[in-house]
Amino acid sequence: MTSKQRYTAMLRGESVDFVPRIPILMQFAADHIGAKYGAFCSDYRVKAKGNIRCAKDFGLDLVGVMSDPYSETQGYGAEIIFLDKGVPQCPHPPLENSTDLAKLPTPDPLKSVRMLNTVNTVRAYRQRAGDTYSILGWVEGPAAEAADLRGVNQFLIDLMDDPSWCGQLMDRCVDVAIEYARAQVNAGADTIGIGDAIASQVSRQLYEELILPREQRLIRAIKAMGAFVRLHICGKITHLLDGIATLNLDVIDVDHMVDMTLVRQKVGPGVALAGNLDPVSGVLRSTPAAIRERVRRDYALVGNPFLVNAGCEIPPGTPPENLRALCEPLPYQA
Repeated sequence: MTSKQRYTAMLRGESVDFVPRIPILMQFAADHIGAKYGAFCSDYRVKAKGNIRCAKDFGLDLVGVMSDPYSETQGYGAEIIFLDKGVPQCPHPPLENSTDLAKLPTPDPLKSVRMLNTVNTVRAYRQRAGDTYSILGWVEGPAAEAADLRGVNQFLIDLMDDPSWCGQLMDRCVDVAIEYARAQVNAGADTIGIGDAIASQVSRQLYEELILPREQRLIRAIKAMGAFVRLHICGKITHLLDGIATLNLDVIDVDHMVDMTLVRQKVGPGVALAGNLDPVSGVLRSTPAAIRERVRRDYALVGNPFLVNAGCEIPPGTPPENLRALCEPLPYQA
């Protein structure tokens, strides 16, 4: 099986030769090819080179476009500062000192510099690797992008002080995310990931009233494009699982502080669980033997559909032998 065939079959409930491997590589991939991280984030050629090289060298079944949360934010008018090491910075969110949504531009994913760079990353994967690997596109979720536009602390305050305005802002974010996802699917992405990390920091009530309906609309739109949908919410999402179970996901990333068996119980047998080793203690500072044992244990606990992954990004500085152990073929168990 090719990597893409393996990945697609697992999500469709079919037998595979071994369990697909989908770890998130960002700074690690840049370091692996000796690239500065600012170049990895801003130049699709560098990002494609790094991810394809890692897929070949470590045995991944997926190549992705992730690097930082500010692709869409730049399209809304924000200045993004790129660094040689570390995540790009957005010193002044577009809505830092304003709540006037009429002044907020609407990014065009085929004209906005960073969004187009992402679309070109997808195109580069298709050109350089064809259908060998699954191609993961990415958009920010409604709460995550709203927080990027307003500033995290201020957005959390706004959720309590003016939930109606927050809803309007998130609706704008969903509209843009849908078109951004469409551009990536048209370019060749078979899966769209949704990063909505800030959602883990709000109450169940706020999530279900304000954020969940917008995630549902975004996911329905992506599904209508014919793509798989993957949700990534960093942190402890135990209190959100009842709502998440209504999203009709194909894949959910499970961070290390969340009980995988509880996630399986809540979302049911039709959603692929990806995770959930602690990226630091479970991968970076672990040993190949311990990593292999933990992956086998998690798979035995939750069963199919399952995807090998850490709870979040593989940290830079992870010993290559540890990533190889994480991606070592895990026999499929029917």
